[in-house]
Amino acid sequence: MKFGAVAIGRNEGERLQACLTSICGATKVVYVDSGSTDGSLDTAKQAGAEIVILDTALPFTAARARNAGFERLWKADPSLEFVQFVDGDCQVVSSWPLQALAFLEQHPEVAAVAGRRRERFPTRSVFNWLCDIEWSGPAGESKAFGGDVMIRVKAFREVGGYRDDMIAGEEPELCVRLRQARWRIWRLDAEMTLHDAGMTRFSQWWRRSLRGGYAYALGASLHGKSPDRHKIIEARRAWAWGLWLPVTIAFACATFGAWPALLLLAYPLQIARISLKRTGPLRDRLTVATFQTLAKFPEAIGQIMFARDHLFGHNRGLIEYK
Repeated sequence: MKFGAVAIGRNEGERLQACLTSICGATKVVYVDSGSTDGSLDTAKQAGAEIVILDTALPFTAARARNAGFERLWKADPSLEFVQFVDGDCQVVSSWPLQALAFLEQHPEVAAVAGRRRERFPTRSVFNWLCDIEWSGPAGESKAFGGDVMIRVKAFREVGGYRDDMIAGEEPELCVRLRQARWRIWRLDAEMTLHDAGMTRFSQWWRRSLRGGYAYALGASLHGKSPDRHKIIEARRAWAWGLWLPVTIAFACATFGAWPALLLLAYPLQIARISLKRTGPLRDRLTVATFQTLAKFPEAIGQIMFARDHLFGHNRGLIEYK
């Protein structure tokens, strides 16, 4: 079975070299660059990848980059059946392509398969560690995949690929349309990629969470009224915990005095509730629960940013965290 590969990146440095050299068995590897200034183009050329440079006149998005890479692959070989998408800060596990292709061959109703993405340096910072936990998930049928995925060309073309204008959350949005077209998505119990988040500062984590809130609002605006109410729950949680509750407490304190500040106890209670639902060491559970609760504040800000952009018709570019 033939498959091509599309890697996307922007100033990934040595991570890009590791990414491109890890892709084994592809008939062609296309690297799509989004305005790098660090020598990424030379790295891709030396690795033997075909290079696509995005037009800087339009806002950069991962969705746009992946679509451009796919179009280059498909025009070069319209008989291509499968494409492996991979982010430039990831390294493909050598056994993954054959496992993914074998599953897709045996299950023609499945549009795409993903496996386990792991953080390369989970102990370097709590933020990398949180990413590693985020990538974890049960094997079996799934509602969505992330940036790294082996996808069936027929299914991808049928639904029109990614939406170029989505600056975040483009993968789950594509999955909504795939499932609406009666395709299925699967997660295999297999190692797929090693990821390097490179997050060592709180500000990076905050900006990544802000991007997540933007993605919730954008996804809900597109498919919130669909039967699965895409991203509605996530968006409402961010509004409730990150905006409405603190605003209500502040207003109540200004009106009635200091005693409404006791309502702030809702946050440690929420942390306790989330930690009790998880498994593992208590310290780990509390850490995850604390950051999940804290993330509601940047997520709410991200949704406010989306509302402002939507109201004024502003086309926002990438929200980068590294």
